[in-house]
Amino acid sequence: MTEPVELDAKGLDCPMPLLKAKRALNTMAAGERLRILATDQGSMRDFRVFAEQSGNELLSSQETADGVYIHLIEKA
Repeated sequence: MTEPVELDAKGLDCPMPLLKAKRALNTMAAGERLRILATDQGSMRDFRVFAEQSGNELLSSQETADGVYIHLIEKA
């Protein structure tokens, strides 16, 4: 498995992390993975709902000790 594409959306407020992730996913092939780094607390909910609605798989979401949210999505 190749390394995920990384998207740094730290410092951006809702809905920008999600919009940038959607744009990145549109350029990716099925099965590729996107890792999003965000500081917006709402991104935890946003990416869960986005995955449910889009059919992409949210593989993980976690918060680091320094307040960065890391989401890993696999494109459907």
